[in-house]
Amino acid sequence: MIEEFLTQLTWLQGLGTLFGIVQVVLARQNNVHTYLFGIASILISMWVLYQSALYADILLNMYYLVMSVYGWVYWKFGKQKTETPISSVNKNEFLKANGIVLACFVLMSYWLTFHTDSDVPIWDAVVVAFAWAGMWLMAKRKIENWIYLNISNIVSIPLMVYKELYIYAGMTVFLFIMGTSGYLKWRKLMKNERELTYAAA
Repeated sequence: MIEEFLTQLTWLQGLGTLFGIVQVVLARQNNVHTYLFGIASILISMWVLYQSALYADILLNMYYLVMSVYGWVYWKFGKQKTETPISSVNKNEFLKANGIVLACFVLMSYWLTFHTDSDVPIWDAVVVAFAWAGMWLMAKRKIENWIYLNISNIVSIPLMVYKELYIYAGMTVFLFIMGTSGYLKWRKLMKNERELTYAAA
């Protein structure tokens, strides 16, 4: 029975990883359909994480779900009802992103420490805090999203190994590599968009 359950979890990890890989590849390419594959990956991950008692990560995935819908709409239409271009954060957005990190870390670390049976409350809270800020920035199509997401990834790798979620650990290594590549790709795309804007002016 236990062996069958573990096999099911491994199979679900594999499927969720596949969708997650497609999502990140599409995000790197600045493709709006990244969010469709992301939603499928999120729903699978929530079940696996529940079975592994990573409660903050479940909340993170619920947030991902909401931000994925928001991100898809924002990328598609933005404020001007046209596709939103890649840009850098301004001072106000930088402060908001770091405010999200701080507030999320404080709330999650408190909740995990005193109201759950989590044995890794601080590390889990760090992963969630930077990922929340990163997802908010990605939904806004800000290039700095890759930096915040990669901080989350680098902390998440040993956490997944500790929880014996080896497939997810491998995927997180892949996400870190793709996050670095995505930052460089977006920087190039942003430069090209600026050059096209100047040429059209």
